[in-house]
Amino acid sequence: MLTHPSLDQLKELKLDGMVEAFLELENQESASALSHGEWLGLMLDREAAHRTTKRYHSRMRAAKLRHANACAEDVDYHASRKLDKALFQKLLTGQWIKKHRNLMITGPCGVGKTWLASALGQMACRDNVTVLYKRVPRLFDELELAHGDGRFPRIFA
Repeated sequence: MLTHPSLDQLKELKLDGMVEAFLELENQESASALSHGEWLGLMLDREAAHRTTKRYHSRMRAAKLRHANACAEDVDYHASRKLDKALFQKLLTGQWIKKHRNLMITGPCGVGKTWLASALGQMACRDNVTVLYKRVPRLFDELELAHGDGRFPRIFA
């Protein structure tokens, strides 16, 4: 089977989402009824979705969340951790991040603080925010080392 010359150009331009959409449309019988503009629109939508997904996965990898599978939709508000549902829902909007506020999650061992932090981190990644998960002792150790070798301003920024 010969490949369409446009596919080679799309691959060269790294438009992988458009390549996938083109191949799917080419194999669908109903796609012949679509206009050129509709084909282009579908391909552009697929490319935009592909890039958004790729950026999200890249942010999630860089975040190094302890529980990468934690998500806000799975939060159990009935557990005995005394989690304020209204407050947590407000935190999930990410307004505290936009206002450059800090968040400290405290509580006894085993109530799911790390899981909740990971869920908030995952939601932030979905909202196109860069996230980095670090435990406080490790963060302080890294900042102390950075002070010693002059990297502190760059790391702190």
